[in-house]
Amino acid sequence: MDFNYKLNEYMERLSCTARELCSLSGISAASFSRYRNGERVPELGTKPFEGLCSAIAQIAVQKGITGITVDSVKASFLACEDFVSTDKEILRQNFNTLLTTLNINLTRLCQYINYDASAIFRIRNGTRNPGNSEQFASAVASFVARENQTLPEIAAVAELIGCNADKIQDISVRHSKIKGWLLERQAQKTGSDSISEFLHKLDEFDLNEYIKVIKFDELKVPSVPFQVPTSKAYWGIEEMMESELDFLKATVLSKSMTPVIMYSDMPMKEMAKDPDFPKKWMFGMAMMLKKGLHLNQIHNLDRSFDEMMLGLESWIPMYMTGQISPYYFKNAQNNLFLHLLKVSGTAALSGEAIAGYHSDGKYYLTKSKREVEYYRKRAEEMLKNAYPLMDIYRSEQENELTTFLLSNAVKPGGRRGIYSTLPLYTISEELLDRILTRNSVKAEQKERIKKHAVAQRQRVLSILSSETLEDEITTFLLNDFNERPPVLELSSLFYETDIPYSEEEYAEHLRETMAFAERNQNYKVKCSTAHAFHNLQILIHEGRWAMVSKGKAPAIHFVIHHPKLRSAIENFIPPITEIK
Repeated sequence: MDFNYKLNEYMERLSCTARELCSLSGISAASFSRYRNGERVPELGTKPFEGLCSAIAQIAVQKGITGITVDSVKASFLACEDFVSTDKEILRQNFNTLLTTLNINLTRLCQYINYDASAIFRIRNGTRNPGNSEQFASAVASFVARENQTLPEIAAVAELIGCNADKIQDISVRHSKIKGWLLERQAQKTGSDSISEFLHKLDEFDLNEYIKVIKFDELKVPSVPFQVPTSKAYWGIEEMMESELDFLKATVLSKSMTPVIMYSDMPMKEMAKDPDFPKKWMFGMAMMLKKGLHLNQIHNLDRSFDEMMLGLESWIPMYMTGQISPYYFKNAQNNLFLHLLKVSGTAALSGEAIAGYHSDGKYYLTKSKREVEYYRKRAEEMLKNAYPLMDIYRSEQENELTTFLLSNAVKPGGRRGIYSTLPLYTISEELLDRILTRNSVKAEQKERIKKHAVAQRQRVLSILSSETLEDEITTFLLNDFNERPPVLELSSLFYETDIPYSEEEYAEHLRETMAFAERNQNYKVKCSTAHAFHNLQILIHEGRWAMVSKGKAPAIHFVIHHPKLRSAIENFIPPITEIK
C-alpha cells in the first residue's frame, strides 16, 4: 500500500478532516493535499512526518479509539511501498552527537562550511535538511579533522567514532573516518544514552530513601581533635588517597564554617581501584554536608561526554541537599599539567602532576594560617574565573526561581517542554477547583495553587505573544490510572503532596490543552502514550538554558547553562516505553 492510501485510510477510520490534521500537525493545507493525492511523501524524522503521526494519535485518543499510537502510525507509514527512509535523519542525529560530544566552535564551523547559524539550528532540530547529505557530511568532517589535531583531541575523536587513535593521525584518514561515521546508522547513541541515563536516575532518585540507606540522619560530627602536622607532603597513589581523606577530616573537625572550594583535574581511575577509598571519601563528604558547610565545586568537564555524565550522576545526592554550588571553566584546560586545589577555613590541599604520570606527582596538605590564606586567595580567584554549571533551586529559593522565570519570559528564543503530566497553565479555573476539592486540599493551599496557576498562565501567554512553545505531553490509557495516576504539575510551587487526576479530569484537562493550542498559534502540542518519566518535567529555552524540574523527594529545579550539557538536553528525545 502507498503512503497516500494509508493516510486516507486513517482519516476514514477516525472520521477526521484534513483541516483537523493540518491544525494539529502544523502541516500546510497545500502540503497535506500533496500527501493525500500521492504527489509527495514526507521524509522520516522531519517535523511534518512527526507532526502527522502525533496528530493521528491525538485524534484517536480524543475519540476513544484504541490501538492507534504514535509508534503504530509510524510503523504503518514506514511499511508503505513508496516511503523511502533517507539518510538525512541519521546524519542529523550523528551531527548533534558530534557537536554534543566534542568541543566544537559553532561560529567557526558555520564560517568554514558556509552555513549561517540559523540554518545549522534548523538542521539540528529537524526543520531543515542539507541539500546534499554527503557534501554536508564531508564539509563538517573536514572542519572537525582540521580543528582536532593534538593527541588528546584525536583520542576524543577516536573514542566517538569507535576506532584506534593511531589510525587517524593522518588528517585525510581522520576526515574520511569522520565523514563515514556521520553517515552511518549505528554510531549515534553516545550522547543521548548518557543524558537519558542521567535523567532517569534523577527521575527515580528519592533523597529521603537515600538518607535512610546511608543513615545520614544518624551521623554525628565528631569533636575529637584530628592531629595532623602543620604541613605534610604526600607521594604516590596510596599517600595521595590518604591526603584526600586527611583534608576532609581536618575540615570536618575544625570549628570553621567557611565555605569550601574544591577543584581537581586529577584522574580518579587509579584511586577508584581501591574498594575502600570511594566509600571513605563519600563518608567524608557526607560529614562535611552534615556539619552544614557549603561547597563550591569546580568540575573538570574537559573529558568525554560519557565520563562527564557518569561523574555528575555521583553528585546527584549531594546536589539535592542544596549545599553544593557547581561550576566549570569555559576554556578547555591544557593537557600537560594536572592540578588539584581544595581549601576550607583551616586547611588547604594542593596537588600537581604531569598528565599520564599521576603517581609521580605530589600532594601537599597545610594548616599553616599564612599558607591557607594564600591557597584560599588562589581558590577564590579560580572561582571568579569559573561559570555556573547549573543554578539549583530548592524550596528556600522559590522567590528566586519565580523571578528568574518571569524575567526570562520577555527574552527571545523558542521554548520546548517535556512533561510527565499536563502543564498547569492550560487548565481552567473551574476544573482546577474541582480537582483540588475532590482531593480535600485545604482552603489556604487551594488558594495558593490557584494563584500559582494564574501566574503560570500569564507567564506563558507573555512568551507566546512573540515566541513559540512546543510541549510534549503524555496521554494515558485508561487502565494505567489504577497503577500510577498522573498528578497536577506543581514542581515550581515546591508542593510535594501528590494531587492525582481522575480519568475524567485528565481527559478534560487534555481537551483544554488542545483548546489552548487552538487559541494560541505559537503554542504546539505533541502527544505520546509513552511514559519517559514519572517525576520530571523539562523546560528548554533554546540556546540559553535547560531546566530539569523534579516534583518531589525533594522538589528541586536544575537550570543548566553548560553548553555541552544544555545542548544534550535540547536534543534529547525521550525513550519510548509503551504502556502494557
